[in-house]
Amino acid sequence: MRDAVIVEAVRTPVAKGKPTGALHEEHPVDLLARTLNVLVERTGIDPALVDDVIGGCVTQAGDQSLNITRNAVLAAGWPESVPATTVDRQCGSSQQAAHFAAQGVISGAYDIVVACGVESMSRVPMGSSVLPGSDPFGPALNARYPGGLIGQGISAELIAARWKLEREELDAFAVESHRKAAAAWDAGEFDREVAWPGQRDETIRPGTTAEVLAGLKPAYYDPAMEERFPQIGWNITAGNASPINDGAAALLIMEADTARRLGLRPRARFHSFAVAGDDPLYMLTAIIPATRKVLDRAGLGVDDVDLFEVNEAFSPVVLAWQRETGVPDARLNARGGAIAIGHPLGGSGARIMTTLVHLLEDRGARYGLQTMCEAGGLANATLLERL
Repeated sequence: MRDAVIVEAVRTPVAKGKPTGALHEEHPVDLLARTLNVLVERTGIDPALVDDVIGGCVTQAGDQSLNITRNAVLAAGWPESVPATTVDRQCGSSQQAAHFAAQGVISGAYDIVVACGVESMSRVPMGSSVLPGSDPFGPALNARYPGGLIGQGISAELIAARWKLEREELDAFAVESHRKAAAAWDAGEFDREVAWPGQRDETIRPGTTAEVLAGLKPAYYDPAMEERFPQIGWNITAGNASPINDGAAALLIMEADTARRLGLRPRARFHSFAVAGDDPLYMLTAIIPATRKVLDRAGLGVDDVDLFEVNEAFSPVVLAWQRETGVPDARLNARGGAIAIGHPLGGSGARIMTTLVHLLEDRGARYGLQTMCEAGGLANATLLERL
């Protein structure tokens, strides 16, 4: 039985996805290349030994087109013999990259592989890959969902309405995300995982209060949608949703005996995997069945898992998941989440997994579960076991 283990996990600080952000001037190919080279520097591994590099990126257009992962491998100066590919499972792209990497190791297809992800939302805005006048859905899919599929902001509003989540609860969750992330930075808890000394995640606002967030206007109000979905309360704002960001992250994954032969310490092993689909109108709720599915495959219950990382695309997504799973606050997003830290789309899955590996070690915990909602009504779930 082969085990896939993580021996190193690093990330950039998450920057504002604006021309004023710290990472805007860096081409996303170079940003990912620099992250890959930190893995080499920290582990001393010869890049020529890497069987494959699997990267996640959502908006594969412009500066992020033409297989950005392969371009980053070459930009990093790695041997031309090292292959690479780029996957798209929307916001869960680099978590899916980690799944593919680990599953390849377990199957025997790989011995050493890198899973990574990148997104420069300041240089390649979300939606850039959809050409003007094009229809990514097609007539058959549009016919299946009369009225058409909707954007994630409206889906978040539908989730808030279905689970009866009021504006005050959504804002309170956001405030807590900022508080936990700021406290983690102040305590030096992100120092090991962030490869850029002296730089912090840029969208954390330590002084955010419920009173400040209460003054923000709904971000997705649309009279046409109000008529179609009268149950919506219009409670999603810029304050209780994830911001626009730039960032990258990477994990070095290998077979456990290979790691020991190379003198590298296995830090966590991939225990179980799951992917799930759900109603694409609600879009962001598949994390609920994905969590149940991965726990069933692992033979574990919620109470067996020490730490949970649930991507904070919007406050109601995580709160609805929490209502359904019963996970207490103390075990959820212990160092804050995407509402504070940021959500660089294709880089977020690897970023969250990097944070989870370090968190498991710092807490001396055994099991950590990561799950992410994804456009189209999808979700990944991964169970890690600290070694």
